[in-house]
Formats: sequence, structure tokens, C-alpha cells
Amino acid sequence: MSRYSLVSSLGSGLAATLAALRAARSGLRPCDFETVTLETCIGAVDGLECQALAGEFADYDCRNNRLARRALDEDGFAAAVAAARARYGAHRIGVFAGTSTAGIHESEIAFRHRDAGGALPAGFRYRGAHNTYSIAEFVRQALQLTGPAFAISAACASTAKAFAAAARMIALDVCDAAVVGGADSLCLTTLYGFHSLQLTAAGACRPYDAARDGISIGEAAGFVLLERAMNARGDGIVLLGVGESSDAHHMSAPHPEGLGALQAMQAALSAAGLEPGDIDYVNLHGTATKVGDAAEDRAIATLYGAATPCSSTKGLTGHTLGAAGVVEAIIAALCLEHGFIPASPTTRTPDPALQSRYVTAGAALPLRRVMSNSFGFGGSNCSLVLGLAS
Repeated sequence: MSRYSLVSSLGSGLAATLAALRAARSGLRPCDFETVTLETCIGAVDGLECQALAGEFADYDCRNNRLARRALDEDGFAAAVAAARARYGAHRIGVFAGTSTAGIHESEIAFRHRDAGGALPAGFRYRGAHNTYSIAEFVRQALQLTGPAFAISAACASTAKAFAAAARMIALDVCDAAVVGGADSLCLTTLYGFHSLQLTAAGACRPYDAARDGISIGEAAGFVLLERAMNARGDGIVLLGVGESSDAHHMSAPHPEGLGALQAMQAALSAAGLEPGDIDYVNLHGTATKVGDAAEDRAIATLYGAATPCSSTKGLTGHTLGAAGVVEAIIAALCLEHGFIPASPTTRTPDPALQSRYVTAGAALPLRRVMSNSFGFGGSNCSLVLGLAS
């Protein structure tokens, strides 16, 4: 991971993100998005309404791609990719992007402006503004890359699974490097959809809390530049292993015993050549739903017991859905780089029925290896192991 960039409700760029994590400052606020009238909190990125994509990228203009554009422009990320392009050639760098709803908000707006016959506005651009592949195509063109590119939409595991796809393509010598990440943006579909499932919290979400009552939806974009040479040199933060599973237990509920989560974590450890005791911290999926947290806790307790500290950062960023995998991978990288475990400020009373070692207060702690979990609807599970190069 030679360069990474992140934009979320915590702020734009790594410095803003790190400052918010250290201060345990949540980016959640009462919902004021668009026309939504729900009693819930959101993790919104301000200013996107005024940052339209123009010129050659006008056909890609939507909230999701605006969010992606901002992340590409932060932390010297685009410049780092340009330098990699000069080293390897544009055709040897792939783009692997994840999202869940992509630019669906653009379609929501378009549907309000149908004509008397029901036709959508003539200026509506489905391919660039809504299509799931839009983000991969936009990022590929914005960074002037010609290597393989595809988008992954596997609910909340989307951008975590993008790491797995990139690692395979590098291992197969299809690429020398990969731009990995993606974006998910606020829209009416997810806010009202999760509310209809009775999964949104009335206030800020409270992961692993005894009184947890659902998720707070957020938006974010993040990108990582993975390079084969980085792993060979042993520099910086390294992707050590990825594990995927599909328990296919239920469309929206995890397996109650956390079997799919357990399989993904075990596969990630195996790929990294590590044992559970080698992991210093686990960034949980931890969405703050009754069933979801309980199932993940069961899997964590089975694998780690009560020894390994773990927490969820969704009380800080909100649940960024398809972007959660890359958001939390980058947070894990910051924890490794700066030696700390982030706080869980909205968790007031950890649920005594849960067995894992849930940490609510941030702590300075040297870390060498961390695991980050992302589990999606339909039983799509992915765990990443990141570490400091030895």
C-alpha cells in the first residue's frame, strides 16, 4: 500500500481523518440530506453539491463520482498513480472499484422530472451517472490507466472484495500495480430502504452497545495504490492476506453463529500465514444491529476468545456500505502507522452478553498486524489482514 487517500464525514484527507480518530470525534449528525424526513443520523460529506464534474468528465457527474473525484485529489494520490504509471506503463495498472448503489441518486432525481408520458429527462446519462461500472470507468479515465478494470457490488463487502480481486490480478502477473477502493454516497434508496427494514438507529449508531438499535448511514470514498514492488521491498503498510466467504444464510441477516464471518477471518489468516494470536487489533464490521453484532461477536469469540482488542469505527464514520471495506482498511493502516486503537465514542455500555474484548476508549498501542472485517447482505464476507513490513 504505497499511497492511500480517504474522504468521509470525518473530513477530507488522511490528516483530517487521523485528527478525528485521535480526538474520538464522530462525523455523525441528525439527518438533513435532501428531502429525507427520518429520525436518524447520517455521516455526510459536505460540499459535494457544489463540485460538479465538468468538461471531459461531465457525463460521469453524480454524487458518487464527485465523492470519488475528491478522494483522488487528496493526499497526493493522483500524483502517486502518475508516478506508478511512468514506472510500469498505463496498461500494467488495474482499477478495482467497489460500490453498492453507485450513482442511484442521479436516477432518483431524474425520476422526479419525468414528462407526462413517463420518459426520463433527455439529459439523463445512465451509463456515466448511475451504472455500477461508472465508478471504475471514471477512475480509470481520470488516472489515465488502461489496465484491467471492473466494479464489484457485493453490498457492504464491496470494496474489501476489491482488494481480493486486485491481489489475484497482481499474483497472476496481469498487473504490476492496482488502484483499489471505491465510493458509496447518500441517497434516498438506502436511507428509506434500511429504515423500512427497521435497521436505522434513531440517534447515532452504538456498535456492540447493550442498547444498540441499528445503523447510521454514511458516505465515503477511499483509494489505495497496491504495488507488487512494495510487498517485495517490505516497505510501509502491506496487505498480508485476504479471506472471502459466502454463507448464503439469508438475504439480509448473517448466519446466527457467524459461520461465514469465521470462515472469512480464518481464510485471511491462512493467506497471511498467521495465527489468531498474531493479530493485535480487529476493526470489526460492527454495524450496531442486534443480530449483526451478535453474530460477528460469536465468530470473534470462537477465533480470538477475549484476548484480542477489537472495536467498530462506524460510530465515527457511519456505515458507509459499499465503501466500508476501503474506509476501514485505511483506518487500520493509520492505526498501524501511528500506533493506536481508535475509540468507539458512541458505545456507552458494551453488551454484557457479547464475549469479545470490545474497546470503547482509544489507546496508544504499538501494532504490527490488524484485521479488518466487512460483511454484506446475502452472506458476502471479506476479511483483510494488514501489517507493518518487517
